[in-house]
Amino acid sequence: MNPLVSIVIPAFNNEDHIRETLRSVTAQTYENVEIIIADHSSTDGTAAAIDEFSADPRVRVLSPTPRGGGAPANWNRVTQEARGEYVKLVCGDDLLRPDCVAAQVEAAVAYPGCVMVAARRDIVDDAGEVVLGSRGLAGMRGVISAGVAVRETVRSGTNPFGEPACVLVRRHALLERGWDDTHSYMLDVASYMHVLDHGDVFCMEASLASFRVSAGQWSVRLMRSQATEAKRLYSELAASRPTDVSRGDVLRGSVLAHLNALARRAFYMKLKVRSPRAESAQGGTA
Repeated sequence: MNPLVSIVIPAFNNEDHIRETLRSVTAQTYENVEIIIADHSSTDGTAAAIDEFSADPRVRVLSPTPRGGGAPANWNRVTQEARGEYVKLVCGDDLLRPDCVAAQVEAAVAYPGCVMVAARRDIVDDAGEVVLGSRGLAGMRGVISAGVAVRETVRSGTNPFGEPACVLVRRHALLERGWDDTHSYMLDVASYMHVLDHGDVFCMEASLASFRVSAGQWSVRLMRSQATEAKRLYSELAASRPTDVSRGDVLRGSVLAHLNALARRAFYMKLKVRSPRAESAQGGTA
C-alpha cells in the first residue's frame, strides 16, 4: 500500500541539526508515511548523520544531489520522488510537533476541496529556544478560498503560510509546476500560489512546527532581493488573478514587503548579538 503522506527532506550542511529534525519526523504519531531524504552534496557531516536513520523502513535515502541549482534543485528532487497523496517538505534544521501530520491529514480529509493545509509555527533560534511563538496565517482560520488566500498573501507583504514544514500539500497540485525556481528568494510562497490554482486552503489555529533561524541567514543582498521579488510576484498575481488582486493590493503589499524586510533585518541583527556563531541553510547549493 502506498503511503498517504510523503515527508521529503532536502538537506544541506545541516550536520548540527539534522538528527533533531529526523527525530521529530520519525516520531510522528501518524504512521502511514514515507520519509525521503536527499543531501545536496554537503561539505560537513550531514550525509553521515542521515545514514544513522537509514535502517528505519519508512526512510529512503537518495544518492547525493549534485552540487548546483540552489535550493529548488534539491527541493524538486525529493518532491518528485514522493508517492503519497500529500507532501510535506521539511528543511534539514526545522522541526515538527509529534501530532503535526496527524492533525493536518485529519483536516485535509475533512475538507477535500482544500489542496493545502497550513498551520502556525514557532520561530526558534540555533539552540532550539523559542524566540517568537505561534506565528503565521495573518488571522486566516478554517477554509479560506483560493482567491482570498492569494489576495491576503499579496496584501500582507510577506509569507503568511510560513515555511514548508508548516504546510501539507496535495502532491498533484504541487507537481504540476514544482517548486518555483523563478522566485528563488520567495521559493515557498510563490509555489503555494501555484498550488492554489487547484483549490482552497485550510488554516489551523495550532502551532505544529518550528522554523529555525540564525543570524547567518540575513544579508543586505537577501533583504533587497526578497523585497524586489515580492513586488514582481505580486504584479504577476495581479495579472493572472485580476478579480482577486487589485493594483491597490499590489501597492500595499510592495510597501509592506520593504517594511517587513527592514523588520527582519532588525530581528536578525538582534539574533546575531544573541548567537554570533549561528549559521544555517535551506537544503541547496548555489
